[in-house]
Amino acid sequence: MKARKTFGNAPQPAITVDGEVLRQIRQHARSCSKTEVCGVLIGSENGNSLAVEACIAGANAAQAGTHVTFTQDTWEHIYQTKDARYPDHRIVGWYHSHPGFGVFLSDHDTFIHKNFFSSPLQVAWVYDPHSDEEGCFGWVGKRLERLSEIAVTDRKGGEGAGETGKPEPVGRFEDDQGEDLDSEKSDKNQEAPAWLRVAFSLLSYATVLMIGFLIAWYLFPHILIWPVDAQTGRPVTERPIDPRSLRQEPLPSESAPGKDKGATEPSKSEGGKEKNVPR
Repeated sequence: MKARKTFGNAPQPAITVDGEVLRQIRQHARSCSKTEVCGVLIGSENGNSLAVEACIAGANAAQAGTHVTFTQDTWEHIYQTKDARYPDHRIVGWYHSHPGFGVFLSDHDTFIHKNFFSSPLQVAWVYDPHSDEEGCFGWVGKRLERLSEIAVTDRKGGEGAGETGKPEPVGRFEDDQGEDLDSEKSDKNQEAPAWLRVAFSLLSYATVLMIGFLIAWYLFPHILIWPVDAQTGRPVTERPIDPRSLRQEPLPSESAPGKDKGATEPSKSEGGKEKNVPR
């Protein structure tokens, strides 16, 4: 083990923290990622060694975004919980979060530590839930500084492999593969006949073409040819056809029935007299 740094002739205290305590502190800090939270550390002291074995969240603390304060209601909740759960332990420090601020002790934090946690072995744990950085501050002689060495213990350490009594987790990978194969088989069985798929495709293409033609007809300009009257310059409208105009008239060379080709018929002259004019 490395020798702990010292300030003057005062060595750093030996701090041991239970891993479960750190998990609870992180969980509490992440529950309020925009404001600071606080609580106290519960444990025991032995000479120059300190063991942190539990923590109590500070309920009803005064939160102001960049700092947190222990109120009278907070201390009442802390002491009631300690007497009920940890009667043989003592308060060995406190913790609070710095959401996005980093790990350090501000002037406000230093004031709290000097006035409420002034015992030589009491520490302050700071955790930033945004960066997951954490650190421990404690007394080194008369100076409050960040401690360079912290030991983290596992409460379940020493447990033999395979002695937990827990069964092997069910292999979800194989189950997922089996479900995928079953779904593929069912999809194949439910496929439509080939002729129906071809007919559906042709119908789809025809529908798309028809829609495209209609869109082009309404959106793009098109030319219409309409006859125009040469005299008036107006469009020629459709007129009804006179059936009499369809009757075939005799040619000039043909003579009327019952009359000779050389016969003449009288005609009037200029003076009103009739004269015979050959037909």
